[in-house]
Amino acid sequence: MINTLASTNATYIVGLYIRLSKDDGKLGESESITNQKSFLTDYAIEHGYIIHDTYIDDGFSGTNFNRPAFKRMIRDIEDGKINMVITKDLSRLGRDYIGTGEYIERYFPSHNVRYFAITDNIDTMQAQSNLDMAPFKAVFNDMYAKDISKKIRTALHTKQKEGKWVGGCTPLGYMKDPNDKNHLVINEDEAWVVRKIFDLALKGKGTVQIKDALYEEKIPTAYQLRNSKNFYGESSARGIWSAKTIKGILTNRLYTGDMVQNRRSRINYKVRKIVDNDESNWYIVENTHEGLIDKESFNLVGNMLKKTNQKNTKKEIRLLDGLLLCHECGHKLGICAPRKSDGRTYTVCNYYRQHSKLHLCTSHGFSYEKLEETVINSIKEICFKTLNKEQLKKSETNITLDSPKDNLIKEKNNIENEINNITRKLDNMYLDKLDGKVSDDMYGRLSEKLNSDIKSLKEKLEKINSSLESIKDSFDIGKECDRLINEFIGFKNPTRDIMLKLIDRIEVHKNKQLDIYFNFAELNFF
Repeated sequence: MINTLASTNATYIVGLYIRLSKDDGKLGESESITNQKSFLTDYAIEHGYIIHDTYIDDGFSGTNFNRPAFKRMIRDIEDGKINMVITKDLSRLGRDYIGTGEYIERYFPSHNVRYFAITDNIDTMQAQSNLDMAPFKAVFNDMYAKDISKKIRTALHTKQKEGKWVGGCTPLGYMKDPNDKNHLVINEDEAWVVRKIFDLALKGKGTVQIKDALYEEKIPTAYQLRNSKNFYGESSARGIWSAKTIKGILTNRLYTGDMVQNRRSRINYKVRKIVDNDESNWYIVENTHEGLIDKESFNLVGNMLKKTNQKNTKKEIRLLDGLLLCHECGHKLGICAPRKSDGRTYTVCNYYRQHSKLHLCTSHGFSYEKLEETVINSIKEICFKTLNKEQLKKSETNITLDSPKDNLIKEKNNIENEINNITRKLDNMYLDKLDGKVSDDMYGRLSEKLNSDIKSLKEKLEKINSSLESIKDSFDIGKECDRLINEFIGFKNPTRDIMLKLIDRIEVHKNKQLDIYFNFAELNFF
C-alpha cells in the first residue's frame, strides 16, 4: 500500500510525531507537547495532508529509539498506513546521530516515506532543503544530549556529596520532606514495618524466618503499603514478602540516618542498563536525617546476618544442576547436600522451600540419584531411536510438535500485540488528560502501572529475541544434533557440558513424571 501512496505526490498520509523529554521541557513552552501538536497540525492542514495519527512520547529521551509511540509509528509505516512523517525539528525525531541518520538516510527512503523537520527545513523528498546538513545537525543534537547528561549527572553527584536525597522512589519508611524534596522525613504509615523487621532480626531471626513471621501476622508488603488504591488489583507475588527484600532493608545503612547514594548507575547517557557501583564510589554522608534504628543495633544485625547467611561455597555441582524445574510453579528445583545419615541427595522446589508455610507448592522431595538415572536412560533411548530417522518418519506413533523456534515466534507475537494495546491505551489516556477528561493525579497513577507492565513485557521480549538469535538454521542444527547424539552415546557417563548442550530443561511433576525438553526439535518429537 505504501508504494502506491508514495508514488502520488498529491497524496500524503501523515504521521505527526511529537517527543518531549524532561530536559527538553526546560527549554520553554515552545517545546511543550501542546505547542508541538498545534504547530504540526496547523502545518499539515495548511498543506492539505491527511493526518492518520499523532504519536506522542512524553518524558522520553531522544538518545535511543525504544519509545512506545515511535515504535507504534514504525509499525504503521510497515503496515502501509502512513507515507510521511513530520516533526517540529530534527531533535524531536532523535538525538542519537547514528540512529537518526539511519532513519533519514536508509529507513524512510527504503520504505518510500517522506520525512520533514519543519523548523530545520530538512525534507527527504526535496533536494533544495537542508538535507545535506542533516548529519551535522544530528551530531550537534547528540552532543547536546551528551552535554545535558553530563551536566545533570554532575549536578546530581554534587547534591549527593552534600547528603541531599536525589532519588525518585524513597526507601520504605521514608518520604520526601514536603518543604524540601532533597530531605527525607519518616513516614510513620510505613516506618512501623521497618522497625518490626529490625526488631525480629535483633531477636535472632534470619531473613526467611522474618518473612514467614510477617506473612503469619498479615503484615502488608512494601507494594501493598504504597498501592492501597490500585485500580488494577495486585498479583499474589506482590502480597508475599521475600527474603531478598528483607535483607535489602536490614543491610541499608540509610535507616541509621546516614545518606548512602550512587550505589547504582547507568552505563552512559545512551545505554539505559543499570549496574552496581563499587563501594568506593558510593556517596555517604552521616546524620542527614532521622534514623529508624540506632547504628549500634544496625551493626549488630549486620554481624548476625553474616553468620546466618553464609553459603556453602563447596557445594558439589551435579549433572542436572540448573536444568530441573518444578512443573507446578515453574521455579527451579534445588539439589540438597547429601544427608549425613545415608549420604543420599534429594531435590526440593525452591519456591516451596522459600514459602513452605504458605503452601504455594509442594516439596518435590525426590531422590536425586534415581532422578538422574531415569533422565540418562530416557535420553539414551531417544538418542538410539533418533539414529534411525527414516524409520521414525514412517512410524505411526511419531508425534510432531512445534519446534522451539515456532513457539518462541508465537510468544513474541503475543507479547508485541499486548505491548501495542497498552501503548495505545497510554496514548489515548494522555490525549484525554490534555483535553481535561482525565485528572493529572489519575493519569500519573495509571500511566505508572501501564509503563511498569510494558517494561516487564519488554524484558520478556528481549529474552525471546536473544533465544531466537541463538537458533541456527535447520541444516546446522541437524548436524549439531547428530554430533551431540553420537557423542552422548559414546560416553559411559555423560558429562555436564554435553547435558547442557542437549537439554533445555527438565520439568518434574509432583507425581514424579518427567517432561524433558531438548534444545533440538528433532529430539522434541518424542
